[in-house]
Amino acid sequence: MATELKVDTDPAEVGFDARRLDRIDEHFARYVDDGLLPGYLTVVARRGKVAYLARRGHRDVEAGLPVEVDTRWRIFSMTKPITSVAAMILYEEGAFELTDPIARWLPEFAEPRVYVKGSALKPVTEPATEPIRVWHLLTHTAGLTYGFHHAHPVDAIYRAHGFEWGTPPGADLAECTRRWAELPLVFQPGAEWNYSVATDVLGRLVEVVSGQPLDEFFAQRIFEPLGMGSTGFATDSTEKFAALYVPDPSTRKAVRNDAFGRSGLAKPACLSGGGGLVSTAADYHRFTQFLLGGGELDGVRLLGPRTVGLMASNHLPGGVDLEAYGRPLFAEMPFHGFGFGLGFSVLEDPVKAKTLSSKGEYAWGGAASTAFWVDLAEEITALFFTQLLPSNTHPLRQYLRQLVYQAVVG
Repeated sequence: MATELKVDTDPAEVGFDARRLDRIDEHFARYVDDGLLPGYLTVVARRGKVAYLARRGHRDVEAGLPVEVDTRWRIFSMTKPITSVAAMILYEEGAFELTDPIARWLPEFAEPRVYVKGSALKPVTEPATEPIRVWHLLTHTAGLTYGFHHAHPVDAIYRAHGFEWGTPPGADLAECTRRWAELPLVFQPGAEWNYSVATDVLGRLVEVVSGQPLDEFFAQRIFEPLGMGSTGFATDSTEKFAALYVPDPSTRKAVRNDAFGRSGLAKPACLSGGGGLVSTAADYHRFTQFLLGGGELDGVRLLGPRTVGLMASNHLPGGVDLEAYGRPLFAEMPFHGFGFGLGFSVLEDPVKAKTLSSKGEYAWGGAASTAFWVDLAEEITALFFTQLLPSNTHPLRQYLRQLVYQAVVG
């Protein structure tokens, strides 16, 4: 089912000005020329047709290997929407309700405790007044966290237990989930939004409910049906695999980091539904077209349109945005105007967000500066791939949005 990724329409036929689209490459080329990015690939489609594809620079600077259309990328948190789709496939089959307590399948979460005060070494906790429910995992309102936040004493507790940018050596997803359940929650379930290992726990829920390891469920229920043959928990081609880079603290130029860069080379012990997948632009393009199609692609339907619509709706209480309800990831990534759905950010107010995108656009990105969005109103999907960690190093996503939408003329 998979096809070669290439421009397959005249941009004017789908309402783009071709010259204006060229501004995308003109802008991001400067990042490569200045050594701030190793390379990148971007794809813009409208009404199911690829109108623009640009690539520049290297997937491996030191080896002189260029970015190619079939380069393999660590997509990190762009794994989360896929895990969310997996959960909603089971939801549609009647496996659970969104309001069900997860302890029904994950008994280790039967009696969670919540941080109240104190230090990471001596936290004071209280019992949770509300069980963690399935929808809490999908919306990052469960009270879980990440060790890499460095913003709360519980973050430090995660780090002390081996959870910062990875998981303890040898621990599989079941073991990691058990360990997370033993740690305090940052807040009462449902009280706030905090980006977290919630989607990893959701992946474990998928395993228990389906009776399959997460990689097998992904392959059989999502990747094979959608023709995403190069997506998995390890690269299927080390030759095509991109190296990983971080900014030099003094110059901000991209420098290779082989410590983090080993992720994706081999199947990990912990199958991270929150950040473990490797993919290609062609594969993830197919995933975005499946979403744009309301759960269907090339005659294959995995979800119903109403389910996709529910996922792409803001689930934060009262319809508020993340700025009001959440804990911002970075100061450079404000959440004004963006809510959160079942696995995606959801644009509620373009004016408040100061963006040209459309109300209802849903999106997410990965730690290595990858990103995607789906705009139902304009029938636009966009993808950006590079390998620079962390994702807030440069405002790539903000610029991509304005450069895509300034090219819409019809």
